[in-house]
Amino acid sequence: MFEKKYGITEKNIRAHELNGLNTKIIKSTDKKKEKITGKIIKETKNLLVLETKKGEKKIPKKEVEIELKVKGKKIKIEGKKILFKPEDRIKMFWRKKND
Repeated sequence: MFEKKYGITEKNIRAHELNGLNTKIIKSTDKKKEKITGKIIKETKNLLVLETKKGEKKIPKKEVEIELKVKGKKIKIEGKKILFKPEDRIKMFWRKKND
């Protein structure tokens, strides 16, 4: 029951912790960053830090669209839509949902 109610889905991905998720940069204003893949190891208000085969890469959220792999599904998110501190983004989503 907990899994059904609180599991990560396309509808609620913005309300969940992104650290630990595998991701791919699918669009970027900086073409050098496109197609970078890795695991999100840190998230700040403005950045995602990915662990890649070539080391850590800092990716500005406002410049990218990412594709996250969750339970075998690919979920796309515009970085602009998650341009918050992780803890604020999560609180805001749950407040809107429960109001």
